[in-house]
Amino acid sequence: MDQPYYEVVQDFYTSDLKKPARKEVNVWPCTGRSSSSSGVSFSCPRVFLCFSLLCLMGSLLGHPQCLDYGPPFQPPFHLEFCSAYENFGCCDQERDNSIAAKYWDIMDYIDPRGRKLCGTYIKDILCQECSPYAAHLYDAENPWTPLRNLPGLCFDYCSEFHFNCRSAISLLTSDKHIQECCETNKTRFCNLLHLHDEDYCFPNVLKNTALNRNLGSVVEDRKGCLQLCLTEVANGLRNPVLMVHANDHTHRMFVAEQLGVIWVYLPDGSRLEEPFLDIKSIVLATPWVGDERGFLGMAFHPRYKYNGKFYIYYSYMDKNRVEKIRISELKVLASDVNKADPLSERNLLELEEPAANHNGGQLLFGVDGYMYLFTGDGGKAGDPFGKFGNAQNKSTLLGKVLRIDVDGKSPDGKPYRIPPDNPFVSDPKARPEVYAYGVRNMWRCAVDRGDPVTKKGRGRIFCGDVGQNRFEEIDIIVKGGNYGWRAKEGFECYDTKLCHNSSLDDILPIFAYGRNVGKSVTGGYVYRGCESPNLNGLYIFGDFMNGRLMALQEEEKTSRWRKQDICIGSTKACAFPGIISSYSKFIISFAEDEAGELYFMSTSYPSAYAPHGSLYKFIDPARRAPPGKCKYKPVPVKTKSKRIPFVPRAKTVLELLNEPSTTQPPLKSSTPTGAIPTVSAKKAIKTPSAKTKASTVKPALSGKKRQKIKAEAKQHKPKQKVKAAHVSRTTPASPLPKKKSSHLTRNKNLLPKKATLPKKKWRRGGGR
Repeated sequence: MDQPYYEVVQDFYTSDLKKPARKEVNVWPCTGRSSSSSGVSFSCPRVFLCFSLLCLMGSLLGHPQCLDYGPPFQPPFHLEFCSAYENFGCCDQERDNSIAAKYWDIMDYIDPRGRKLCGTYIKDILCQECSPYAAHLYDAENPWTPLRNLPGLCFDYCSEFHFNCRSAISLLTSDKHIQECCETNKTRFCNLLHLHDEDYCFPNVLKNTALNRNLGSVVEDRKGCLQLCLTEVANGLRNPVLMVHANDHTHRMFVAEQLGVIWVYLPDGSRLEEPFLDIKSIVLATPWVGDERGFLGMAFHPRYKYNGKFYIYYSYMDKNRVEKIRISELKVLASDVNKADPLSERNLLELEEPAANHNGGQLLFGVDGYMYLFTGDGGKAGDPFGKFGNAQNKSTLLGKVLRIDVDGKSPDGKPYRIPPDNPFVSDPKARPEVYAYGVRNMWRCAVDRGDPVTKKGRGRIFCGDVGQNRFEEIDIIVKGGNYGWRAKEGFECYDTKLCHNSSLDDILPIFAYGRNVGKSVTGGYVYRGCESPNLNGLYIFGDFMNGRLMALQEEEKTSRWRKQDICIGSTKACAFPGIISSYSKFIISFAEDEAGELYFMSTSYPSAYAPHGSLYKFIDPARRAPPGKCKYKPVPVKTKSKRIPFVPRAKTVLELLNEPSTTQPPLKSSTPTGAIPTVSAKKAIKTPSAKTKASTVKPALSGKKRQKIKAEAKQHKPKQKVKAAHVSRTTPASPLPKKKSSHLTRNKNLLPKKATLPKKKWRRGGGR
């Protein structure tokens, strides 16, 4: 795999201040001193710089962005100098102090009368580095365009500044062109500082209610769609069904493919060449599009750091050709922390699957330390097993949420213990493992970490339960709860007789949606990370079939949940380096890393053997955490396997914006279906399937169903890598010496050719 291309970009913040040298550099003719109309005299430092203000401006629309290309933030401490931006902007206390030092250093060159007349102008101009629109004011939104020496000033304000304090220009900038040509020419000077959009120039930008009304909040379009952005984290995966972390402070990410291979991704973005676990010879998975069988779940023991145990959930076929689900325990190798020991497998539970679909697959540990297992109802359509179906039958483990203690053993010889407070331990007609029932096929569940400060919501388990043919639902799991299937689907009756049963007493979803929204829910996570504080408390999930991303927000007073769509890829909101504007359509799973940041996995072709899956990370372009708040130091891990550097394939928003004009411009994501049509495996299709125990593998989908998926998800041709052109950025120097910084290193992506897919519509029969 090729090494990614990197370009080092200078730190565009003005550096620590030193007094300007009085020695003149005789490059352009200039007088040694100049006097303002007020009689204030200044020394004239001369440092040669390029004509940055004569270069073309970037093609981007203004949006909140700092000079380091990141979104603005709320400073953690009071700003003493640039106090106008202490609630929201681009400066922390350290930066504020640096600007103040520069201001007072300039004041050393100005007499008392000049300080009184020009001090406010100089302070305002210097403090524009702290403005939430600093990148636009300095023309820094686009890394391919030169940076301004001075911020964009509105013409009237600029004229007043020039009239009163034009001799201060040489102290604010060392651009010799400005110094020589503009100190005596107000029109020339103010034209150079002119911005194409006058709403963004200073001080108009402070008065613009449209720009400042919801500044710092998640951006919404006119339809209320939340504008979020993505970064590409991994690609080339074969139906990635999950990503988990070991909670061992190493910040490694373990990504599992449907066919039974688990890869280790390190904090630097690289992947280890040798897998953590490879059991594809045991896992039952086929190349059929939409086949739901395979490697489905994984969870690390809460004390994995000390005992090295983890748990997996997968489909397999026994020696009698009977298809089953197996949940087992494994250990990591003592000689290599990045390799599991396949010989350590200990079977905990096996379930016979009557059909090829509805296999469940989620494993997780609750805050109580017990393991929760989520099984499907057995497959086919309408849960046709027995009088009431598997889901309503508490004597079977299918269609349930199970809870077990993996650290103990039962008196009857089971390799796990039953928690004493399980709701049905005293019911002779129920299996003691059952924690909740009446579920159809919960695909992806997650534990809420709770609010970072108040811990509100901690321990709640959210699940997406895939519907039959009318509704998809989101549930919060409670002990002993009946979630209604097959009596109900969403909020509506499915089996009328069961639905009207007075003893049903079912738990209603917190949210359900119909076929006009989507066809197969993929459960997500409540965001509790650090980097995007606006997203705290949002439950983010999606729909597998149409690639729709959605969010639920709980209303505190009513405890009701309000749904909003999520739109990805706005060329205005997402115009940041490294941010991409599209994703593969078929959303397989969501994940969070050890720091609580949120991801999702999707693919362009839902076959367990098709390497078209990718991993994406959510980014809020409107607000980030203050610099330094989210830093963590991963525990170093010794690696014996070769590291494979990450090579991005998706084009970034900035790359799309800078493509030649002959190229069709990128589409703005004005609808919630902002994904590129592509396909995934796991969640594919809930279709009726006849029960067979023959010598052949049971088909997951009928031929017609598979043909419909193939029409939508035609396999992509391998993408050709194209190296992005090297574009250097000229950075004007400060009038005073500044330090170099490498923290703005930019990763330039390798650009793939886009594949096209037929626009033929298709739908899945009967859900996942």
